[in-house]
Amino acid sequence: MTPHLKNLLKCALSCLLLPMCLAQEWPTRPIKLIVPFPAGGPTDLVAREAANIIREDFKQAVVVDNKPGGNGVIGHGVLAKSPPDGYTLGLVLITVAVAPHLGAVPFDTFKDFSPITNLIAMTPIVVANNQAPFNTLSELIAYAKANPNKLSFGTPGVATMPHLAAELLQLQSGIKMTHIPYKGATQQMQDLMAGVTLLDFQSSLVLALPQLKAEKIKALAVFSEKRTAQLPLIPSAKESGFSDLTIAPWFGIGAPAGVSSDIIQKLHSSLVKGFNSHDVQERFANIGASVQTNKSPQEFNQYIKSEFDRWGKVIKTADIKSE
Repeated sequence: MTPHLKNLLKCALSCLLLPMCLAQEWPTRPIKLIVPFPAGGPTDLVAREAANIIREDFKQAVVVDNKPGGNGVIGHGVLAKSPPDGYTLGLVLITVAVAPHLGAVPFDTFKDFSPITNLIAMTPIVVANNQAPFNTLSELIAYAKANPNKLSFGTPGVATMPHLAAELLQLQSGIKMTHIPYKGATQQMQDLMAGVTLLDFQSSLVLALPQLKAEKIKALAVFSEKRTAQLPLIPSAKESGFSDLTIAPWFGIGAPAGVSSDIIQKLHSSLVKGFNSHDVQERFANIGASVQTNKSPQEFNQYIKSEFDRWGKVIKTADIKSE
């Protein structure tokens, strides 16, 4: 073998081994974690918990970078266009399963991300004004059928998870109600207590729980398979006869497409172990959320696909248009 050929082979071998070496050394500098919503609220809580776990396991700084806008679309777009070097991660939310059905978005759900694992699922709830003439989902449906389009319900906005839950309930039960979209969950809760609306859909227990404990509103059901420990007397949608109303606004984590599978697996193992610790589970249970990690990045990818298909059908059938 000539010296020239030997050099060529060495060069080729070095190129093949470089990604492996980089993955083994990772991380050697701070990691950025993109959050597609403003600081504060459940999204930020999940991000900072994930950042703490990664920081502790890999002994490297993790900087949380909030990129709000477009109901999560802008932040996901930033993540999709980031370098696939393992130093930019991001929360991957149900936005990637919903937003593409409503119009053009700056990312491809199945080409631009490397899913790592789901982390947290919130518990959606439907609540009512204390004077509303119904106390259960069945009574609500009977009332709505007797009064088509006369019952107004509030949500945090068009195509948000609470809105999709309400549309799914209407499709499954054959009722017609009037949607009142708000710019956030706080004002809709205030209007519910004041009687401006009689019905309200929330993506989590965060705002509803204090008002329920103070008996300022009443709960009809949680949209989960089981009752929640915070509201043990309130039935789930499944036991109320609506098994397809099991809904879980989810918060996962991912990276740009092309990140080394070795780095993805390291992050998966770290986050699954961290989020399944007793302390972390308890912290999220206190706000009505549950830890729901995936067995593998591939399993998380399949879950995103199933959510994409499910909500695409609801959006098309209900003819939901973005604002």
